[in-house]
Amino acid sequence: MTNHTNTAAPVFGFLPQDAVALVARLLLAAIFLIAGVGKIATIEATTGYIASMGLPFANVITYATIALEVGGAVLLIAGYQTRAAAAALGLFSIAAAIIFHADFADQMQFTSFLKNLAIAGGMFQVVGFGPGRFSMDRG
Repeated sequence: MTNHTNTAAPVFGFLPQDAVALVARLLLAAIFLIAGVGKIATIEATTGYIASMGLPFANVITYATIALEVGGAVLLIAGYQTRAAAAALGLFSIAAAIIFHADFADQMQFTSFLKNLAIAGGMFQVVGFGPGRFSMDRG
């Protein structure tokens, strides 16, 4: 089996590939950590918004979303169970895009839809190529 990562290869001419993988994980995790903590601070408003979209069990979905966003972000940052966390967050990003940002007549919603798809793409890169050596999973 061929290893598709070259941990010694520099990126941008000077950064080791594993350092870039770490920075990428941190950047991907940041949006979920901030969003999850924000939902904790505004839990009633978040639950109301989810309910307003016609989803059943809005309270359960709110707590599950917070757990996924915060827990997934922490796992990405630590590089522990990284591929599973990235897969879950990638699928979540696609689901959120479809459910909450599918009003393409609204430019902001369309941009948010595309942002979620881009985040999913980044997560699937982590799934496919791993977290790098600077992680608990070690590649």
